Amino acid sequence: MAPVARKGRGACTNASGRFEPVVHEAVDDGWTDADHTPAPLRTTLTPEHARTIITKNTSPDVGFDRSINPYKGCEHGCIYCYARPSHAFMGLSPGLDFESRLFFKPEGARLLEQELAAPRYRCRRIHLGGNTDPYQPVERDLNITRDLLQVLQRFNQPFSIITKSVLIARDVDILGPMGRAGLAQAMVSITTLDRALARTMEPRASTPAKRLEAIRRLADAGVPVGVGFAPVIPGLNDHELESVLEAAAQAGATSAMYVTLRLPLEITTLFQEWLAEARPARAARVMSLIRQTRGGKDYDADWSQRMKGTGPVAELIAARFKAAVKRYSLDAPRPLLDVTQFRVPADMKRQLDLFDLPSPLAGEGGSRSETDGGPPGVEENRRLGMPARETAGIQAVATPPSGRLRRPPSPETGEGNQQA
Repeated sequence: MAPVARKGRGACTNASGRFEPVVHEAVDDGWTDADHTPAPLRTTLTPEHARTIITKNTSPDVGFDRSINPYKGCEHGCIYCYARPSHAFMGLSPGLDFESRLFFKPEGARLLEQELAAPRYRCRRIHLGGNTDPYQPVERDLNITRDLLQVLQRFNQPFSIITKSVLIARDVDILGPMGRAGLAQAMVSITTLDRALARTMEPRASTPAKRLEAIRRLADAGVPVGVGFAPVIPGLNDHELESVLEAAAQAGATSAMYVTLRLPLEITTLFQEWLAEARPARAARVMSLIRQTRGGKDYDADWSQRMKGTGPVAELIAARFKAAVKRYSLDAPRPLLDVTQFRVPADMKRQLDLFDLPSPLAGEGGSRSETDGGPPGVEENRRLGMPARETAGIQAVATPPSGRLRRPPSPETGEGNQQA
């Protein structure tokens, strides 16, 4: 039985993570959709009690060396998301689990204050959204990203941010002043202007028109904003490259970037399942073109070419992009953010005189975010404002699905480019 997509979800299946000792497989028991309607897959939220909030990476092709991800997993459900394999480190599936079993960091703002105020902290640009969208739907209620932005504003800490959601426009009261002061930049990812394709490929992200609206509102507020045509999927959306860049430029974007589709680890199976369901007539052709950009393979992790690909197909995409950004005046270099304005607020300095705060990310010797893995108690959840509840299809839960969280051994599925 061929996998069938669920309404409002990107992945068709929920195969076990690659580290699990037991593999669960679906079997055809004869029942069909005509016999019953499966229950909607509800989104669950679990608080993650991290020790740090700033994550470092050393990937030479990423463009930033530190980032913040307010969430793990992403309800947007983009089928191509390169971050999906990271859910396997949680003991969960990169498939439906990635878009329905989410983790959030309720103490993120406090941790960020602590790290920025550390005596040995050295200011460099921080990127928000390297491995998950900071404005995914649950942000409307949780406000984790907004709380982080308020801390960044207090410290004059420069940052960049990327999203597929018009919800970013909610925070123009912070982004606007910081953008005008040379402390903030934004990137909005638009993969297609086709509503039908976007609906199946990115089921819970904002519509293409709303993303253009986000660019317009950010630009009007004085935020330097660019457009990310990412990922480019040969044979599926590559024909829209010029039209997406033109529409973004008209909306106020001043820069652009692109990334060719990457299919590491479990994503290749998930994407091909989706492709066979959503675009069966094109599936073989699309996969052939993708492999032509990866030396005949589904994916090549070589840092020197993983973002753009190689071969004639990749070269043609690069040439078209270069011509389009020049035609639509999107080729101006993005101004560097001003790190000289960073300061520790006076009230924080007074607190530091009274308390000896730990500095887990002091100087250049910081570590990646970790969690203690212990399930929070009911009283602790109440203190954090997280009672067990169920609203608008989102069920809050108090216990993680497994014990101590695994940490990735490589940056391949950690911090990365701006596809997600």
